[in-house]
Amino acid sequence: MDKTTLNAVVTLRNQVSPWLMILQVVPDGWEFPAYAPGQIASLGLFGSASRCGLAEPEKVPADPDKLIRRPYSIASSPANRDFLEFYIALVPGGALTPRLFNLEIGDRIWLSKKAVGTLTFDESRVPGGVHVVLVSTSSGIAPFLSMLSTHLRFPSERKVALIHGVRHSWDLGYRSVLMAMEHLRTNFTYIPVISLPEEEPVPWKGATGLVQDAWKSGALEKAWGFRPRPENTHVFLCGNPRMIESVIELLAQEGFKEHRKGDPGQIHVEKYWQ
Repeated sequence: MDKTTLNAVVTLRNQVSPWLMILQVVPDGWEFPAYAPGQIASLGLFGSASRCGLAEPEKVPADPDKLIRRPYSIASSPANRDFLEFYIALVPGGALTPRLFNLEIGDRIWLSKKAVGTLTFDESRVPGGVHVVLVSTSSGIAPFLSMLSTHLRFPSERKVALIHGVRHSWDLGYRSVLMAMEHLRTNFTYIPVISLPEEEPVPWKGATGLVQDAWKSGALEKAWGFRPRPENTHVFLCGNPRMIESVIELLAQEGFKEHRKGDPGQIHVEKYWQ
């Protein structure tokens, strides 16, 4: 096991809830190349790294000398060159996230040398003048945070909405940031949705159910003053695969189609899942 493989350092660890964490890492002695908002980088730790208290026993013990690597969407803005930020959900039986959740500030970690991925919010995918809806569940919000911090830096006529679905209000990572963003940018709409309102200690006054319910409720039409349609709106999806399949099916009924190479569409999807 070569410890020099761990080429970055943890500089911030913010536990949003027992199952969600914001992690900032800084390359040690090298600079991470420029990337597009929405892209992915990989993180890694050796199998010898300890697992957090909420972890389930590993079915097959990890090789202590093997580097465990997984891809994660970058949540920070490409304009920020000081660190890379990731929003990570704990998978109790997973190989890497239980080890990531046991990290402390100052610990070393492996970081890939570049970002990859095609879930990007640019003119090649989204024509100018077209409005955008970002739909996510849990940590699937990460690539959209990078997109929002980039595309909402300056006032625009393009309307952008974020629908973020979680179980409880305390799982709404970045909620205060997004509420402030909504206050500062009149073209931005933030719709947090919780699926278990009956478990809230204080009555929840926002949207409930699934992100699909928020779309069907007409909340966007009310906020925007018009109904999102294929000719005026593109939709980005990232999160639980079941959510993605359900939303694609829902949007298809309204004339939207998935964007594919050589066959442009209005639905853009992040296929991987932690």
